[in-house]
Amino acid sequence: MRFLLPFMLLTGFWAKAQSLDERMVLDINTNRNTAFDEFNFHLSQSADYVAVATPASLLLVGFIRDDQTLKRRGLESAIAVLGSYGAGYIMKNSIKLERPFITNSLIIPVRRKDGYSMPSGSAAVAFASATSLTHTFPKWYVAVPSFGYAGAVAYARVRSGEHYPSDALVGAVIGTGSVWISHKLMKLINKN
Repeated sequence: MRFLLPFMLLTGFWAKAQSLDERMVLDINTNRNTAFDEFNFHLSQSADYVAVATPASLLLVGFIRDDQTLKRRGLESAIAVLGSYGAGYIMKNSIKLERPFITNSLIIPVRRKDGYSMPSGSAAVAFASATSLTHTFPKWYVAVPSFGYAGAVAYARVRSGEHYPSDALVGAVIGTGSVWISHKLMKLINKN
């Protein structure tokens, strides 16, 4: 009996959060300026290219300069990106949350994409790239555009009607967390 009240509160909170998520994606999607649909589509699709280019660039420059720190950060970034893709894939196929445009006919998608909604893989890899770059070069002039880009990708995914705001938020946490985990993992490996 004493577990009933927390369960009811949690269920009520989840229902409110889900309702807010649905209202937000509906508002963002239906009030968008469709003249920017093509730009936002390409912006969100660029996340995969940036996710591959970030570790590749760090590794390439590391080898050209024979800079061990850049090589290590490039490897950490590659592990983080792969971890983000992997975690996203596992979560999508475990949670199996339908995309917003499937569950709500008022949401008009920019493109109809197959698969599930939670989490946003594009947001995950965009935030993994931003976090990797900021971790490697801890300067405001690296952090601001990197995280600005990642935030724009996450917003574009919600704007397109393909993701709920919570999908983008969870993707951002996965991407950021994967860099932290890969950094700790590399420190542990290098210690031994």
